[in-house]
Amino acid sequence: MTVEKTAVTAVAGLMALAARTAPKARGQDAILVRVLITSELKELSGAMITYGETHENARFFLRDAENIAASDACVLVGVLGKQVVGINCGACGYASCTAFTKSAQGATAKKRPTPFDGPSCAVRMTDLGIALGSAVKTAQIHNVDNRIMYSAGSTAISLGLLGKDCTAAFAIPLSASGKNIFFDRDVAK
Repeated sequence: MTVEKTAVTAVAGLMALAARTAPKARGQDAILVRVLITSELKELSGAMITYGETHENARFFLRDAENIAASDACVLVGVLGKQVVGINCGACGYASCTAFTKSAQGATAKKRPTPFDGPSCAVRMTDLGIALGSAVKTAQIHNVDNRIMYSAGSTAISLGLLGKDCTAAFAIPLSASGKNIFFDRDVAK
């Protein structure tokens, strides 16, 4: 392992820490974090290729799979979006957290064919965004190239990499090389 790859793995750990300690609504932690390296990156990349080849509107998964395969590590950040905060804010579209919970239980019983398993508590989704921001800030501070990816996060959910109760996730692949591999990509894919 090169010194750069060792450093990227260390920064991935710091990013996981930043996501874990990011502020959360009412101090309730519903964030899921996992760091992938080596063979786990290949598994994720392979599943993304399969998805991209079988879904016409998801060809960008193929391009993103190349980035995952070329990454030194990847931080997954997900959320337990069916856990309500209990403030009846209505941002989810329901009049109360109780109404949301009833609807979410029905949706879980039917299991949607979509990458994310909604509905999700809007406040939990905000927590997810804050955790992602904290993680990428940490990568930036340490000069590790990164990009937040829906494609790799949704594939991680389908593989169960964040557990069966994860409703939404994003991936942050990491790289340390002479050129940022996450930009100047083939946008036609």
